[in-house]
Amino acid sequence: MTRPGVRPLYTERTPRVVAARRLTRRSVRSETGRFLAEGPQAVAEALGRADAASQVRELFGTDEALARYADLVGRAEALGVPTSRVTGRGMAGLSETVSPQGLVAVCRSLHLPLAGVLPPADPGVSGAPGRPAVPRLVAVLADVGDPGNAGTVLRSADAAGAGAVVFAGDSVDPYNGKCVRASAGSLFHLAVVRGGSVAEAVGAARSAGLQVLAATGSGRDDLFDLADSGELAGPTAWLLGNEARGLAGPDAALADRTVRVPMPGRAESLNLAAAAAVCLFASARAHMSDR
Repeated sequence: MTRPGVRPLYTERTPRVVAARRLTRRSVRSETGRFLAEGPQAVAEALGRADAASQVRELFGTDEALARYADLVGRAEALGVPTSRVTGRGMAGLSETVSPQGLVAVCRSLHLPLAGVLPPADPGVSGAPGRPAVPRLVAVLADVGDPGNAGTVLRSADAAGAGAVVFAGDSVDPYNGKCVRASAGSLFHLAVVRGGSVAEAVGAARSAGLQVLAATGSGRDDLFDLADSGELAGPTAWLLGNEARGLAGPDAALADRTVRVPMPGRAESLNLAAAAAVCLFASARAHMSDR
């Protein structure tokens, strides 16, 4: 029997732990609208949201982690988020890393509808009360399959001041554990759109008043030339392709321009995450200069 005031210790067989462990599967995440945020950084960012009381559904931790991150536990409890003790084996089942950090939060999915993030810039709509502000910088992932790359793009987009990241086509699930970890908490800072075709994402960006630039090694325009000419100063959506195949020809053709990153060195190419960071920060610099 558990003493009053002492949390029960859950194991890998406790139903609540079993239910949370099932969220490591994409089908279950989609079905339940929930995902796991692992580690103190992700948990801190989740609890730091204005809607954290409804966003974070439960916090699991080992005794060691709950003591080490007592400030996060206190924040969770102040918000009314249930906090549960788990054994080491129970935590291992919730973690997707070799060395679990001992803290995992069950969170409500964050993604928004495309039209809610990129509403049409129609005069009849723009003056309507409650119309959301259109982000000036957006990343659109087209069939990006690697969760580590996708999470790093989320982090770079956040750092560059982007307002949204769109996971279009056959892109990885943004709530994949590796993607959440690679985002280093940035998943909780941005508007995230999941699903829809690349053509739909491009069409929504253009209708919202953004120019669409496709980052590709064979692009006709040089990124630095566009930056020098001031053509990056306007609201922009960067279209980013699959890490192995790049942008499919039909997808690249949807953009207003195809853009290459100049490489004066000897490397053959940049990987997706690096190219995305260069392009996003080029836009960020132009936007800051244009203020």
